[in-house]
Amino acid sequence: MTKRNKKNSKAAPTGNIRIIAGKHRGRKLPVLMAEGLRPTTDRVKETVFNWLAPYILESNCLDCFAGSGSLGFEALSRGAHHVTFLELNPDAAKQLQANKATLKADNVTICKTDALSYLKNEQQQYSLVFIDPPFRKNLVEQTAQLIDQNLLADEALVYVEMEKDNNTQQMPSHWKLLKEKTAGQVIYLLYQINKTS
Repeated sequence: MTKRNKKNSKAAPTGNIRIIAGKHRGRKLPVLMAEGLRPTTDRVKETVFNWLAPYILESNCLDCFAGSGSLGFEALSRGAHHVTFLELNPDAAKQLQANKATLKADNVTICKTDALSYLKNEQQQYSLVFIDPPFRKNLVEQTAQLIDQNLLADEALVYVEMEKDNNTQQMPSHWKLLKEKTAGQVIYLLYQINKTS
């Protein structure tokens, strides 16, 4: 009994995310609560997926800083063809694997990796990309530049979530801003790629 309590006391604290709609609507998935991991709130997620509703079905998705997997699993539930999760934190990646198994999701790939390193070597093209990195690390612009090289399908959509006062991050000039909104200290934006412009 004592040993078990000791073991439990060392376990990482967990919370959960809720899938709002689609095939897995209402499912709650456990997530690791660790420094730098900020699951997108239900209110923001609902708005974002209302924006994405016409585009999500059969999309090939990339969740660059997956964390809790809140965005990627929501896309999966709503009919995405395939979702690739990138997550550096080993415990968070392990939890993503467990949640993949819970949902019996064969069309999910989870990579325990540094997102920027992965993107430098990736060849596949994506029609929907989520960029929601840890705050205060200036990762948005670097990630945008990397995926813009050759990883975006024609008219691909890119969702960006970052701190509201982070106004030095520049997106590629041919990314058209479709939607923009703020919630507290967070700004979230939806871009569409126009390669011919």
